Amino acid sequence: MDIRCRKTGCEFNDRYTCKARKIDVSKACVCRAFVKGNKEVDKSKKMFSNTPRYAPQRDSKTIKIECQANCLFNDNGVCEANGITLNDLKNHPYCITFLKK
Repeated sequence: MDIRCRKTGCEFNDRYTCKARKIDVSKACVCRAFVKGNKEVDKSKKMFSNTPRYAPQRDSKTIKIECQANCLFNDNGVCEANGITLNDLKNHPYCITFLKK
């Protein structure tokens, strides 16, 4: 499962790949697993001038993504997408893979 996250200040973020054991996406599409850490600021906003170094993607068996959003990929509270991307919008990491049912 490819889980990309631009919230690089999160404790679980390893070069734009989420390393949390479990992710919980709220009804408002906000990742509730976010824990502020002492990591670098997101540099991918300038990705056309500097290519960011991404960590390898994770095996889907190693992570559970719970979801409360009214999303096409939500199957009884579990995300069934092949991968998700979390963006760094304002103070919260939002799931931008969200597709309204």
